[in-house]
Amino acid sequence: MPLTFLAADHDSAGHAPEEALPHAEQDQWRRPYRPGPWRVAAAAVTLLIAAYMLISAMIIIMAGSPAGAGATLGAAVAAIAFALRLLRMGIWVSTHGLRRVGLLRTRTLRWREITRVSTVQQPVKWLGTPRSVQGQALLIERRRGEPLRTLLTDHNADFLARPEAFNRAADVLEAWAAEHH
Repeated sequence: MPLTFLAADHDSAGHAPEEALPHAEQDQWRRPYRPGPWRVAAAAVTLLIAAYMLISAMIIIMAGSPAGAGATLGAAVAAIAFALRLLRMGIWVSTHGLRRVGLLRTRTLRWREITRVSTVQQPVKWLGTPRSVQGQALLIERRRGEPLRTLLTDHNADFLARPEAFNRAADVLEAWAAEHH
């Protein structure tokens, strides 16, 4: 069963993204890179905690406390939703535009709203913390409106210690932008 939210570095025919834009002819949203090990590990730990919470809810309901079981079940469902949203976070592209999926918010930009996609050297946040280090960032320049937050960095949860994956993802995103201008 293909897991579309975990986009591969290759399309279904086995072509690398540099050879062709994956699914450019289809109108589906696709992430041009795989989620990083930090993001997957955080989601796995959250799902493990949710499993323990579900077992706890079962024990609590057998003990005869439906209110406590309901609260525990609700917390487990919230943990599962958090883990799934954590895995969906990132940059998605389609023929329609570019979509940034965050933890609580999703923002979509049409390709006609974007003037340039480029990789620059600048101070970036390390794993989203306030600590800044020198690194690479993928920037989006818009035709009008407020500046867009940095979309991808080589020190975020998807690309930390994986510079080749960041370069590949940045190249694919730049190719999508060039193709649709």
